[in-house]
Amino acid sequence: QVQLVESGGGLVQPGGSLRLSCAASGSIFRIDAMGWYRQAPGKQRELVASITRTGRTNYADSVKGRFTISRDNAMKTAYLQMNSLKPEDTAVYYCNLHRDGMDYWGQGTQVTVSS
Repeated sequence: QVQLVESGGGLVQPGGSLRLSCAASGSIFRIDAMGWYRQAPGKQRELVASITRTGRTNYADSVKGRFTISRDNAMKTAYLQMNSLKPEDTAVYYCNLHRDGMDYWGQGTQVTVSS
């Protein structure tokens, strides 16, 4: 089993920053990739950013240049640094872990960008 625990969400003003963390535990040997998805009310869940075991990153066009995904060397923790936040970034952010063709999800953390 894999457990993912997110932290770092909250309320921030437009233009502000937040850093999300995702701690993985359990059967986490040979993780293929970790990532962050988000889901706004009435919208489908979408990929925000991902990072592979080899360090290759991928970003949604809407967050390129503003968000940065990173991980620790053991790939037990993933981070999402979010800068220049916009109201349209408001959503529940979910951590994702991909291993052996399986996807695991965290419980989600709310990010609200509002003045």
